[in-house]
Amino acid sequence: MDNLEELRSDLLQRVEAATDLDALDTVRVQALGKKGEITQRMKTLGNLAPEERKEAGQAFNLIKQAVADAIETRKASLHEAALEARLAEEKVDVSLPPRPTTIGKMHPISQTLEELVAIFGEMGFSVAEGHHIEDDFHNFTALNIPPEHPARQELDTFYMPEREDGTRSVLRTHTSPVQIRAMQNTTPPIRIIAPGRTFRADHDATHSPMFHQVEGLVIDEKTNMGHLKGVLIEFCRAFFGVKDLPLRFRPSYFPFTEPSAEVDIGCSRSGGQLKIGAGEDWLEILGSGMVHPKVLENCGIDSSKYQGFAFGIGIERLAMLKYGIPDLRTFYETDLRWMKHYGFLPMEMPSMVRGL
Repeated sequence: MDNLEELRSDLLQRVEAATDLDALDTVRVQALGKKGEITQRMKTLGNLAPEERKEAGQAFNLIKQAVADAIETRKASLHEAALEARLAEEKVDVSLPPRPTTIGKMHPISQTLEELVAIFGEMGFSVAEGHHIEDDFHNFTALNIPPEHPARQELDTFYMPEREDGTRSVLRTHTSPVQIRAMQNTTPPIRIIAPGRTFRADHDATHSPMFHQVEGLVIDEKTNMGHLKGVLIEFCRAFFGVKDLPLRFRPSYFPFTEPSAEVDIGCSRSGGQLKIGAGEDWLEILGSGMVHPKVLENCGIDSSKYQGFAFGIGIERLAMLKYGIPDLRTFYETDLRWMKHYGFLPMEMPSMVRGL
């Protein structure tokens, strides 16, 4: 028991002399392990008289605590030194060019959607969004769609399970419910586009159960059919990049607009190749019209004071025409080769600031 101070000094020197964490752990085992020097010395306390045992036990505990504290302090110091060495060794030269990697592409639907937002945004339209699951009123009734209309049949529309009260929700068949909610919750003037997913029970080379639409709505006191024609003419010419693109408006019928018009763009189909903006052929591209007074009244808007126009466009259809994509089904096949061919670089996406 006479050399306890010598033991304490020796162990503390060994702790300070440890040059790395492995060496420090070796000192810890040598001092405090089951067969360590302090542990072995403490086993001899049973040979001492009670008074001496108490005094020696306290001394050993002080040494044990001092060594443990020194180990923790040295451990923190070695950790910090190891981290600094690693940071110095793994320093990144940010002036170097990046390694060549496979660059991801933006889907043509995303590209087309951003183009639409950029074009209509410059015309003063804002973007509105809504629910994918709607009730009968917002998807059909408010739009003046009668109960016997084919769109209400289960053959054409996806319905949710019937509730206890007999009502059923529906996967929206168009983004028109967004317009209905906008008219219900906003005091005119209103100037919005409503892009988003829609759902119909149809699937072939030109139809998909899930597809994308963008619908536009303008409501104020003076908007007329001339404004509708002007907006759509400017949009089509900007989107397809044809300055003098010919358009024609054919009378049509939609329950939610009166008068209604289908919009065709000039094209050529000679030689089996479709060319937008040239030739004597016509291609239907969208539907439009003046908002029906009943729709305004269903949304709580005074039809004797306000009027406006609406239009709807299929985003996939626009992308197919502009980028020469022959089959709608390929949009959703997740084929990376297809994406590499038809996709767009992320940094080249259109925007209100960058333009098209």
